[in-house]
Amino acid sequence: MSYSVKVLRDKCIGAASCVAVAPKTFKLDSQNKAVVIKSTGDKDADDAILLAAQSCPTAAIEVYDESGKKIWPL
Repeated sequence: MSYSVKVLRDKCIGAASCVAVAPKTFKLDSQNKAVVIKSTGDKDADDAILLAAQSCPTAAIEVYDESGKKIWPL
């Protein structure tokens, strides 16, 4: 499966939990907001992306499956 991911910048507070969980997928930009580097960057990328999204304290990361169905947040 291949997830796609979207960062809701207006919700992001720069906690960087996503960066800690999936550092090859997410980084903080110059405004301390999360951005997607490459959605397949981390080993076991789908698992890492989902875990990173779930670790976000403000639910600023949306995860979609291959069909475009949102799987996180529910």
